[in-house]
Amino acid sequence: MQFADRMNQLGTESAFEVLAKAKQLEAQGRNIIHLEIGQPDFKTPGHICEAAYKAMCDGHTGYGPSAGLMEFREVAAEYVCRTRGVPVSAEHVVVTPGAKPIIFFALLACCQDGDEVIYPDPGFPTYESVIRFVGARPVPVPLRESFEFRFRMADLAQVVSDRTKLLILNSPQNPTGGVLTEEDLTAIAKLAMKHDFFVLSDEVYSQILYDREHRSIMSVPGMSERTILIEGHSKTYSMTGWRLGYGVMPVPIAEAITLLMINSNSCTSTFTQIAGIEALRGSQEPVEKMVTEFHLRRDTVVAELNAIPGVSCLKPSGAFYVFPNITAFGMPSGQLADLLLDQADVALLPGTAFGKHGEGYLRISYANSMENLVEAITRMRQVLSRLDIRENRG
Repeated sequence: MQFADRMNQLGTESAFEVLAKAKQLEAQGRNIIHLEIGQPDFKTPGHICEAAYKAMCDGHTGYGPSAGLMEFREVAAEYVCRTRGVPVSAEHVVVTPGAKPIIFFALLACCQDGDEVIYPDPGFPTYESVIRFVGARPVPVPLRESFEFRFRMADLAQVVSDRTKLLILNSPQNPTGGVLTEEDLTAIAKLAMKHDFFVLSDEVYSQILYDREHRSIMSVPGMSERTILIEGHSKTYSMTGWRLGYGVMPVPIAEAITLLMINSNSCTSTFTQIAGIEALRGSQEPVEKMVTEFHLRRDTVVAELNAIPGVSCLKPSGAFYVFPNITAFGMPSGQLADLLLDQADVALLPGTAFGKHGEGYLRISYANSMENLVEAITRMRQVLSRLDIRENRG
């Protein structure tokens, strides 16, 4: 079979590759601690599961509207109105099986050959992959540790051109846990309006924040008309396998993305959307408990990592990842990640899984029990203590 040339533009997600390798080692009897996959280790709250079961028993198992159930779209619009402070109605909302299709469909609908799309590096690997797939030119902007893994406005302004069609934001961010400030968003909005480009704002970690409230580019005056907001239930409600996401955007873009849904997925599972309504309307106590636990884990993991000679780690402001600096070992991050899997039985990701500017870092997901996290860092310390630290040479 001769595949289409465009298939050469698609990348992959290293998290699933490392997970597969770790599973092979477990099949051999190894005790692997999983810190590679970005999936909450909490069960979907019971009232959400009950709503899905009742919906199935009531017969909500057939096709639904391609843009999503009207009731879900209305509830999602109400949620965005309340949390972002902008007027949004159901016609601005498109529901998809997971949040990823919004990334794919937005780029497919809005970008073509010659267009440029700016995205964060390190960043979620799907961004660059899909930018290339649709024929646009990916333009990375480095997220620097010295700037708390936020966009430095001078770096961003330098790459904006008359061909810039779209800027991708992700805050709170995967893989660094960095969070854009209100001042950052205001500056980005000025650039967007001056140069007339749209913003694809990935906010799937919006409720997983520590010591601060979420801020959205959509809330900046003048930006709701040029923002495609990505939201979803996977992270907040521990619903990764349910595949429920949605986008909020100007109506013409919503209509284009609905057309792509018609031609691809037909619709998002009806009973899943009914469960999603319960998630948004029902008790938020399970979410609050989960975020409180993530907060405790974050503090513990950061302290333990910083106690390892040669490792330094910023304290992230959101999501459930840390991005420790391991440059002192003078070893490529991919090689060090392999070493920790092979010798410490700890599965994590090299920073380069998220772009070239991730070199010198590891990504660790603390979506695991406190006991496993402490054990994993103990194992890491034992392996890393045998390595030479570059800073101490000579």
